[in-house]
Amino acid sequence: MFFYLISIIVFLCVLHILLNYNERARMIKSIPGPKMDFLVGDGLTIIQSTVDIMDMGRKFAKIYDGIYSIWVYPYGAVLIYNPDDVEIIMSSMKHADKSILYALLKPWLREGLLISNGAKWQERRKILTPAFHFNILKQFCDIIEENTDRFVDSLKRNSGQPIDVLPALSEFTLNSICETAMGTQLSEDTTGAAKSYKQALYGLGNIIFQRFIRVYLYPDPIFNLTLWGRQQSKHIKTVQNFTETVIEQRKEHIKRNGINFDTLTADDDDDDYVYKKKKRTAMLDLLISAEKEGHIDKIGIQEEVDTFMFEGHDTTASGLTFCLMLIANHREIQDKIRAELTEIFGDSKRPIKMEDLSKMKYLDCCIKESLRIYPPVHFISRIVNEKTVLSNYTIPAGTLCHIPILDLHHREDIFKDPKKFDPDRFLPENVAGRHPYAYVPFSAGPRNCIGQKFAMMEMKIAVAKVLLEFDLVPVTRPEDIRFIADLILRNNG
Repeated sequence: MFFYLISIIVFLCVLHILLNYNERARMIKSIPGPKMDFLVGDGLTIIQSTVDIMDMGRKFAKIYDGIYSIWVYPYGAVLIYNPDDVEIIMSSMKHADKSILYALLKPWLREGLLISNGAKWQERRKILTPAFHFNILKQFCDIIEENTDRFVDSLKRNSGQPIDVLPALSEFTLNSICETAMGTQLSEDTTGAAKSYKQALYGLGNIIFQRFIRVYLYPDPIFNLTLWGRQQSKHIKTVQNFTETVIEQRKEHIKRNGINFDTLTADDDDDDYVYKKKKRTAMLDLLISAEKEGHIDKIGIQEEVDTFMFEGHDTTASGLTFCLMLIANHREIQDKIRAELTEIFGDSKRPIKMEDLSKMKYLDCCIKESLRIYPPVHFISRIVNEKTVLSNYTIPAGTLCHIPILDLHHREDIFKDPKKFDPDRFLPENVAGRHPYAYVPFSAGPRNCIGQKFAMMEMKIAVAKVLLEFDLVPVTRPEDIRFIADLILRNNG
C-alpha cells in the first residue's frame, strides 16, 4: 500500500514537472504572474465567477507593471497593457492572427471578419470596407436620425421616472444596423424574433466566457456534452434564424425591385468595390454582389451578417449606456454639451445632418472619454506568431497575447486620476503628446474596427438628440458599477 502511495506521488510530481516546467512553460513563467498550483498551473486561479474574475483582472493590473503571465497546460498567455507592447502586437501583420480563444466563437460566427485570418480576412476586408466610406455613412445619417427619434419617443413615455436605457438602446442600435448595413427595416412581425435574438446574444456571451476560463472544455466533443454546450446550440439556432431572415428579406427586396449590380464595380486602382451612384448602399448588397461575382458563398454571407449584426449593435448599445450614465452624473459637462448643441441648432427642431457632427467637438471629447473609461470591447487576444520581446521578456512563438483594453485605458501614468470623467483629455493639445496605442477602444493597426466611424456617428446623433430633449438625472453612479465578464463590457445590475 505504501509503495503504491509513493508511486502515485512520484508520478504526480513527474507529471507536474512535465506540464508546468517544460521549456515553454519556464519561458512564460519567467514573466511575473500569479503563483502556480500543483499540476493545474494557474487553472484554478482563473476559474472565478463572472464578477470576481473581472475584479481579479483589475487587481492583477495594479500588482504587475504592464505585463503578467498565465500558464494552464498547454496554453501559455501573456497579458499586456503597456502601450509600447500593445503597439508591437497591434501594428504588425506578423501578429494579426486572432488567438485560439476566438475559436470558441466559431460555432456562432464561423469565419467572419472578426475571426478569420490570413488571405480570407484580407479578401473579406476588401469587400466590406467600401460599405463604411464617408459618402455611404453620410447617406445613412438620416436612417440613424429617424431611429433615434423613435428611441427618444420611447423615453418620453417614461419621462420623469427612473429608466434602464439599455433595452431601448439595444433596440435602437439593432434597428439602425439592420436598416443601414443590411438594408432591411424590422417590422412588427420580426419584433418577437428580434427580442429573442438579443436574449440569445446575452446567453451566448455568458456561455462563451464560462468555456473560456475552463481549458478542459476547449475540445468540442467534451463541451458539446455539457449543459452549456446544449444551451449554446439552442442560442446559436435562434441567432442564425434571425440573421437568415434578414438576409432573405433583403434578397427578396432585390428580387422584387431589382438592383443594378453594375454600379458595384471593381476599381482598377485598388481592386475594391465602390459605389458610383447616389443611393444608400447596404453592406449586405456588397456581399450579395460579391456572391454574384464568385468572391463569397451563401455561408460566407451568413457569417459576415452574424458578425456585423452582433458587433454593430451590442457594442454601441453598451457604449451609449455608459456614456449617458456618465453625462447624467456630471451636470456641468451635460450643460456644456447642451450649450454646444444650442449653438449649432438654436431653437430649431431640424434633423441632424452629417455636417453638424463635425461641429460637435466637445461632445466628441465626451464620447471618447466615455469609451476610455468603459470600452465596450474591453479584451482582445492575438497569437504571437514568432519569437518577440515584450517589456524586455522573450515571448515564444505560439503564445497567446491578451490585451485587456480596460486596464490599458486606466494607466495612471498616462491618464491621471483614470476613473475621473474628464473630456478635456481629448482636446487636441492633450492628445498630441499621447502614445498612439494608449487609447484603442476600436482596436488599432491593420485589424482595427472597420465600423468605428459608423459607431461614432451613431453615438453622436443619439446623445445629441437625447440632450436636446431631456435633462438627465443619475440613477446609477460610477461607484455602483461592477463589471460582469462577457464578450461586451456590461454592468452586473
